[in-house]
Amino acid sequence: MAWIQITIGTNQNFAEIYSEYFTLAGAVAVTLHDTKDDPLFEPAPNTTPLWQETTLVGLFDADVDITSVKKFLNKHLDNQSFQTLKIDPLEERDWIRAGTAQWEPMRFGKKLMICPSWSENPDPTAITLMLDPGLAFGTGTHATTRLCLEWLDQHPPMGATVVDYGCGSGILGIAALKLGAQFVYAVDNDPQALLSTQNNAKNNGFSEKNILTLLPTALNNALQKSTTPPKKANLILANILANPLITLAPIFAELVEVNGMIVLSGFLENQIESVFEAYKPWFKMLETDTIDGWVRLSAKAV
Repeated sequence: MAWIQITIGTNQNFAEIYSEYFTLAGAVAVTLHDTKDDPLFEPAPNTTPLWQETTLVGLFDADVDITSVKKFLNKHLDNQSFQTLKIDPLEERDWIRAGTAQWEPMRFGKKLMICPSWSENPDPTAITLMLDPGLAFGTGTHATTRLCLEWLDQHPPMGATVVDYGCGSGILGIAALKLGAQFVYAVDNDPQALLSTQNNAKNNGFSEKNILTLLPTALNNALQKSTTPPKKANLILANILANPLITLAPIFAELVEVNGMIVLSGFLENQIESVFEAYKPWFKMLETDTIDGWVRLSAKAV
């Protein structure tokens, strides 16, 4: 036995302060989890909301004085939370190997495959992206990413100028390049995402000759300064959230050429109407598809 895990149930009002108490009690790591599968969508800017019912997990060294820890927590936690306290031993493991084992090659559509660097490619005939999980969102496991990758597999953007808006790991833009796109503008307001995209592009054999990472404010100027036509995008991929997508509708209308395509994802079925209403003045909806309640919408500029 190398570690002891202590778990309690609490709520959003106490989760952060109880996390501090866990640390003061000697926890080497504290994590918060959603107790009742109640996901948080589109929090307000500069806020970090928590779930109404939150599970708090503290990881302690095996030689900690567990009696003292329990006494400390009993003093500082409310009685209801303390009554949920569970103590579990954790055996020593190769955590790196255990973590990488869950990431296996994934196929999207007929041709496209995402493969982590430590895994053998099971299909040498596939169009394969080498992509490892990292800090930036996007490894193909989420339904919205899958929806976008499957669309790209079905509609290879041969020779296209593509904007990957909200690029995260760069997975969509790199997939577009693998499927024949001429050039990709990878856009994100998170510098970590831009760095992640640069690294992933390099690992897949691409450079600034193929893909340019930039902040949203620089995108329009970059398109206009392009030395090769078009000055507008043929395809925009945006896997973000409903409210940002609604706000971006007139901006995307300016960025994409007539008859150009937009592929939007990151929102739920009950948000389809509000998202497309924002795009209706400039785009004709072509199709929608869903996985687990998440939506992909494709439309053509008119």
